[in-house]
Amino acid sequence: MRLQKIAAAKPRAILLREKDLSERAYKELAETARALCSAHQTPCILHSHVSAAIALHAEAIHLPLPLLRQMTAAQKKRFQILGASCHSVEDALEAEALGCTYLTAGHIFATDCKKGLPGRGIACLKTICQSVSIPVYAIGGIQSDNMPSVRSAGASGACIMRSAMQCENVTSLLKNLL
Repeated sequence: MRLQKIAAAKPRAILLREKDLSERAYKELAETARALCSAHQTPCILHSHVSAAIALHAEAIHLPLPLLRQMTAAQKKRFQILGASCHSVEDALEAEALGCTYLTAGHIFATDCKKGLPGRGIACLKTICQSVSIPVYAIGGIQSDNMPSVRSAGASGACIMRSAMQCENVTSLLKNLL
């Protein structure tokens, strides 16, 4: 139900990350999620499970850098959109060299997902954005009050999770982040 509400709110995309599922269980979830996203013309980016994404003829996948390094050229050609999670300029440069069409950079601000770890900050985000020629999306602790600094750092946008999963009105949340 929540995924349907998010897809209906028309985010730029939904990144379907579920790290605790087996590949088989993830594939089943991805089939359902892709159908919901398709019904609302919202792109669905699969995460980590390359074989499942290929079997589902997915156009987009997002990977941690270690998994991206393991992808073959033939696998990469199966996707129009290829993203990676980066935490430094070096990561970003490597992801771009490995064929990524976008990347996420984080975590930028303090977040409950990384309790006790300070965010890397806007200066880090700006340096990453300046180091690559592909779109960069900030992740970690993103809220409407810090989006102006994310944009001014050169990011193409940002990723949110907790707020989208818990808010009353997803459409309103997304509008406030623009």
